[in-house]
Amino acid sequence: MDLVLIESLGVDTVIGVYDWERTITQRLVLDLALATDVRPAAADDDIALTLDYADISERIEAFAAAHDFALVETFAERLADTLREEFGIAWLRLTVRKPGAVPAAAAVGVQIERGARPGAA
Repeated sequence: MDLVLIESLGVDTVIGVYDWERTITQRLVLDLALATDVRPAAADDDIALTLDYADISERIEAFAAAHDFALVETFAERLADTLREEFGIAWLRLTVRKPGAVPAAAAVGVQIERGARPGAA
């Protein structure tokens, strides 16, 4: 199994449980590992044969702009479902961080894995 990586993708969205958080956008920082087989794309040097990280990044930005959730957990779960369905991703690991949410921490967040990891026994 190969992984396409998207690291430290910043998106702005309405996220939070407090009333004041519902009136502003806040930055989330995402890391993704997306399972695929890169060999066909590498053999033909053809982006159509792999997961296009530019297209996926644009979709994530659009998702963040179009939705608002109270919980980072909900954001992560719904985004994972969207990406798996729209891009045919069999397995992914998604980390969503919310910088500054806890003053004593650089960021808080969640990491989820969804789908069947190709080649896993």
